[in-house]
Amino acid sequence: MRELVILGSSSIVSPSNTSSTPYPHHHQPPPNPKPKTKPPVPNPSSSTLQSRTPFLSSPVRGDSTTRRSSLLNYYAHLASRLAGDGHLHDFAMVAESVIASGIDVKQFVAALSLAPVASGISRNLREGNVENVVEVLRRVEQFGIPPLKLFDEVVIEDFKSECVGKVKSGEVEELVDLTETLSGFGFLIKELVEPDTVIKLCIEQRKPKLAVRYVCVLPRERILFCTIISEFGHKGDLDSALVAYEAYKGNCSVPNMYVYRTIIDVCGRCGGYMKSRHIYEDLLNQKITPNIYVFNSLMNVNAHDLGYTLHIYKNMQDLGVKADVATYNILLKACCLAGRVDLAQDIYREVKQLESTGLLKLDVFTYCTIIKVFANAKLWQTALKIKEDMLSSGVKPNTYTWSSLISACANAGLVEQAIQLFEEMIQSGCKPNSQCCNILLHACVEACQYDRAFRLFNSWKGTHTLESFTEDADSNKFNILTADDSGSNVASDSYHLHFIKKLPFTPTSTTYNILMKACGSDFHHAKAIMDEMKSVGLSPNHISWSILIDICGSSGNVEGALQTLKHMRMAGVEPDVVAYTTAIKVCVENKKLKQAFLLFAEMKRYQIKPNLVTYNTLLRARTRYGSLQEVQQCLSVYQDMRKAGYKSNDYYLKQLLEEWCEGVIQDNNKSQEFASSKGTELGRPHSLLLEKVAAYLQSSVAESLVIDLHGLTKVEARIVVLAVLRMIKENHTLGQCVEDDVWITLGGHKSHPAENTSEVKDAICELLENELGLEIFPKFTVQNKADSVNSDDRGLNLAGKFKNRIMVSPTRRPIGLPRLKVTRKSLQDWLQRRPSENI
Repeated sequence: MRELVILGSSSIVSPSNTSSTPYPHHHQPPPNPKPKTKPPVPNPSSSTLQSRTPFLSSPVRGDSTTRRSSLLNYYAHLASRLAGDGHLHDFAMVAESVIASGIDVKQFVAALSLAPVASGISRNLREGNVENVVEVLRRVEQFGIPPLKLFDEVVIEDFKSECVGKVKSGEVEELVDLTETLSGFGFLIKELVEPDTVIKLCIEQRKPKLAVRYVCVLPRERILFCTIISEFGHKGDLDSALVAYEAYKGNCSVPNMYVYRTIIDVCGRCGGYMKSRHIYEDLLNQKITPNIYVFNSLMNVNAHDLGYTLHIYKNMQDLGVKADVATYNILLKACCLAGRVDLAQDIYREVKQLESTGLLKLDVFTYCTIIKVFANAKLWQTALKIKEDMLSSGVKPNTYTWSSLISACANAGLVEQAIQLFEEMIQSGCKPNSQCCNILLHACVEACQYDRAFRLFNSWKGTHTLESFTEDADSNKFNILTADDSGSNVASDSYHLHFIKKLPFTPTSTTYNILMKACGSDFHHAKAIMDEMKSVGLSPNHISWSILIDICGSSGNVEGALQTLKHMRMAGVEPDVVAYTTAIKVCVENKKLKQAFLLFAEMKRYQIKPNLVTYNTLLRARTRYGSLQEVQQCLSVYQDMRKAGYKSNDYYLKQLLEEWCEGVIQDNNKSQEFASSKGTELGRPHSLLLEKVAAYLQSSVAESLVIDLHGLTKVEARIVVLAVLRMIKENHTLGQCVEDDVWITLGGHKSHPAENTSEVKDAICELLENELGLEIFPKFTVQNKADSVNSDDRGLNLAGKFKNRIMVSPTRRPIGLPRLKVTRKSLQDWLQRRPSENI
């Protein structure tokens, strides 16, 4: 470092180089130079600074003004030279000392040589000493020097380079810290780096708070807030979008409807429709009235809930917000999703009335939506009438309108009408998209016009294909045509094909999936389509593989279906619930029930949740039960289905279970007579019966031998008892002996007052004694813990053991209900009895 100023008590000693430094009085010789040493510089902020520099701190008198100006120039030159040499902290120290002595800041800044100061700042920036530069700039700002006064274009460019470098290296936090500091100096941050680039970097790193901090130092921050919220929405990150929204609320006192609309749209995009409702309620609590655009976004996000959408529409009217055409379009959309054709017709009539009075002008989306409502309801004639209204109003149908019209006819099975609409679409100059073409192909497939679907597809693939086809239809040049295509079909379709000769068509995965369905039971043909699908750069999806599995099943190739399921996983496509359900259906249809249940267990191991179709397919797999294991399997599926929240048709399962239980009785006439009189009694919605049977048959009830019939009707009680006896009988054939008596706790059903405990008891006694020939003893419980039993009975000598087991009964036995006992000896005799000996 060069020589520093030595501040004495009564004099100021300047450097000895007189040629480069002006002195206060040129007619006087300079003071004797001191040795060129570097004594420590005193602390500029010391309270004794002014007392040690009496000249600078003394009032200006006479010729002292000239001397004071010379000293100011000297210190300014010294500070400039220190900064130019890169000693920014020394520059700040000298500047602080001078300003603390009473020199005006503006005078000192004016006396500085800004070029070397800016050069020193640039030098430090290029050497990577950004923190030192920022520290010095903060320091000089504290004692009044504006940092921007020390910058030139070179410094600005160096700061730009520094910011760009941090962006490239991903140092977003350091970048935001720097921009906040420079913004505090009054620097225009947007000149340093493109704001969108920084915001994108914050979004990629999932740092919403940094993005908000950066936006707050920029102009037009409200618009940029919307950018942050929207971009996080596109990433599917609703939480980060909400963080940005809350930051907006904390930084902006003036409501911005565009921000509210953006966050509500993001809630809809990310599936957080409940969040959108909370935002709306928060606006109302703040006494903020949303505009029509916010209301429309809120209604659109919640369009799947027609009730809530209509509620918001009423609120909008109550607040005096006038509906526009988009509002009615959203209402029609909500009706479409809810399948409310009647309400959609009412809204359509209302908007047509508004249009006739000039208060509203319907657009193409209005007509397209109402057409889709009728298309989904298969009201194709009404949909075509809407098209005529549309044309008479001067609104030209777009691609989506034509697609909805074609879909209306396709859903009704009117292939010819759908093709005619397709031709009208092309003649009107509207080019169909892939979705429109797929709808037409699907209509052909649903109508079993497979050859026509293939011809249409190949005609759409290009002019060359079409010309080859028309020149020689019998040569079968198409690589995926069905074997039954013939020249007669070509002639009948030639009128339709010339309209679409130059149709720009790009097949999608859905296109090939539809064509695979058109293969019927031809597995090799479908596999060839899948291979062609791969050759054009499309990857078979879950639907493609599921269709292939189903085709195997339609030809009875169960092994091929199972292999296809394995190949699906090997191809990198993890089977989903649809693929597994399809494979299970194939096994069930081909009587491979064991394999079907193995697939069900496999999908559970892979944590794939079965759907309603899966459960119903398994529960209806058998027409009768042949063993206890089969009953346990189906009851386990039934219980799993109920736990998953699905409602089942218990009646079918009850019938099979009843048939299995009645198999205990060898007298078919009696069982059939009894079964025929109770069909209506099994129609109760929630089956306590099935739950009880499942619990008994799956919890080793054969060991506890306690049957609780409380809450059941007499028919249901009969089935439960027969189920347990059948299980005992099957276990006996496997070598398991009966060691205890069987106790049956009786009780009537609360919802059937006429069916009291006595009637249930009579029904069970009739079953056990008369139909099965078992010996029973009526016994009634008492209020104390110890059951009143006959100690002479061998089965009742196990009272202590029995009391422990009754505590684990599937349904807790109420105190005071009557019980029946089936003795162990009677059970053993019944099990060893020959069928011909049964009563």
